[in-house]
Amino acid sequence: MTLEAFADSAHPITWPEGKRAAASFTFDVDAESCTIAHDPKSTRRMSLMTHQSYGPKVAVPRLLQILQRQDIRATFFVPGFTAECYPDTVRRIVDAGHEVAHHGYLHEPMQGIDAETEARYIDRGLEALAKAAGVEPVGYRAPWWELNWHSPALLADRGFLYDSSLLDGDAPYRFSVAPGDSRDIVEIPVDWTLDDWEQYAFYPGVTGSGVIESPAKVLEMWTLEAEAHHAQGSCFVLTNHPFISGRPSKAVALERLIERVKGMDGMWVATMEEIAEHTRRTVQEVHTHARIEVPAFPDTGARFTPAAVQQAAVQQARLAPAGS
Repeated sequence: MTLEAFADSAHPITWPEGKRAAASFTFDVDAESCTIAHDPKSTRRMSLMTHQSYGPKVAVPRLLQILQRQDIRATFFVPGFTAECYPDTVRRIVDAGHEVAHHGYLHEPMQGIDAETEARYIDRGLEALAKAAGVEPVGYRAPWWELNWHSPALLADRGFLYDSSLLDGDAPYRFSVAPGDSRDIVEIPVDWTLDDWEQYAFYPGVTGSGVIESPAKVLEMWTLEAEAHHAQGSCFVLTNHPFISGRPSKAVALERLIERVKGMDGMWVATMEEIAEHTRRTVQEVHTHARIEVPAFPDTGARFTPAAVQQAAVQQARLAPAGS
C-alpha cells in the first residue's frame, strides 16, 4: 500500500526542472570549539581534546574522499576558532569544491546574549574564515541552532543569503529579518531527528547518556526521513559532525545513505547555498514568525503576535548590507 505524502503547505516551493525534492548533506566542523565553549577548563583534558580533534585531523579527509567518490558537493559549517586552528583543513574543503559556511566563532552559547555581543562573535568568525581560506560565507548556522530574535538583522547587515537554525518547516522559505525592516533572508530548516549528535554523541562528563546507537539503526531512520521528504517534495537536510560521523562504521553508513538519496528519482542533491539561491529566485512569499511576550507572568499573562505572510516587494539576487 502506497500512502499519499502531504507536503509542507506553509512553505510551498517548486524545484528546478526535472527535480521533485532536494537534499543537502551538511557538516558542523566544531572540533574543540564546542567543548571549550561549554567549559573552558575542558582544555585540561587531553583525551577529550583528542576526541574533538579527530574531526579535522582524521574525519574530514575521510568525508572528503566519500563525497568525491559519490560526486556530490556538501556544506561545511565552520566555527572561526576551528578555521584558526586548522586552516589547512578548511582549505582542503574549499579546494574540493564544497561550500564553507559560518558557525559562530567559538561555538558560543547563544541564549540570552545581546546584539552587540553576538555581532562580535559573527565578525570574529568572518575574519577567521577569510584569513584561513579566503572564504566569504553566505550561509550561517547558529551554534546549537539557537538563533536570537535580533540575529537575522545582524546577518542581513553582513550580506548573508541564508540561515539554517530554525525548526518550523520541511522546506526552505524567506522570512523578514525584523518588524518594519524590508529585508529578508532565506531559512533552510533543520530537525533534531536529522542530527547525528542525538544518535551517537557521548563523552563522559560532557554529553550523552552513554547509549550510542548502531549505525544500522541510524541508517534505517535517516533513510525513512529521506524517503518521506522525497515523497512530499520537501528538503532533506542532514547535519553531521565529523568527530562523530567521520568514525569508521558511521562513515560507511553515511555513504550508504548518500547512495540511497542520490538514487531517489528526481532528488536534487545540492549545497545549502544552491538551495538558498533557488529559494530566493523562485519564492515570493516572505514570512514573519509568531512572537510570544510574557512581561509579568502570571499577573499580566502573555501576549501573542501571530505569524504572517506577505509578497516580496522586490526580488533580489543577494541581500545587500544595510545602508548600501
